[in-house]
Amino acid sequence: MQRRCWLGKPDPLMEAYHDTEWGVPVHDDRRHFEFLVLEGAQAGLSWRTVLLRREGYRRAFAGFDPERVARFNPARIGKLLADPGIIRNRQKIGSAIANARAFLRVQDEFGSFDALIWRFVGGSPIINARRTLKDIPALTPESEALSKELVRRGFTFVGPTIVYSHMQACGLVNDHLLDCHRHAELGGRSSRGGRRVPLGRKQ
Repeated sequence: MQRRCWLGKPDPLMEAYHDTEWGVPVHDDRRHFEFLVLEGAQAGLSWRTVLLRREGYRRAFAGFDPERVARFNPARIGKLLADPGIIRNRQKIGSAIANARAFLRVQDEFGSFDALIWRFVGGSPIINARRTLKDIPALTPESEALSKELVRRGFTFVGPTIVYSHMQACGLVNDHLLDCHRHAELGGRSSRGGRRVPLGRKQ
């Protein structure tokens, strides 16, 4: 049996996410925007709660196309607030739309959101050597710096803890535990301290 970071009752949804997505380096802007929307929606909730609504969000938020989301008007917001397929929180929905507009401004300046975000880890994933879940921090100096930059650029629901979740999900850091099969598969090794590896193939 393969060992995973997240132990507990069998959960096919979470296991599939862990085994195929969490920690895989992302270089696709639409995927980055998807995680920004979902992570903002997660605030105060479990990640499983959000994953269960992922397809609802995909449908409601135009396939996570930031250009289309940036044009959402009050009438569209009203429809979203009545949509049972997503988390119907006005503040979180408004944040997703505001973030789409900020996202487009970053793309205009840097060519892509990806080009900005990867600067905060020096262009390569940070490979950590966590032994237990308690060793994984809620935030890091890198996530604090990136959070400040995103806030400065008009993003909301991007505190350092949410940003660190984004960095973990999108592979800017490898926080799989040392004895998890995904740690080595994503460039890690059983050693003390962190190390960096070259960026992998774009996802």
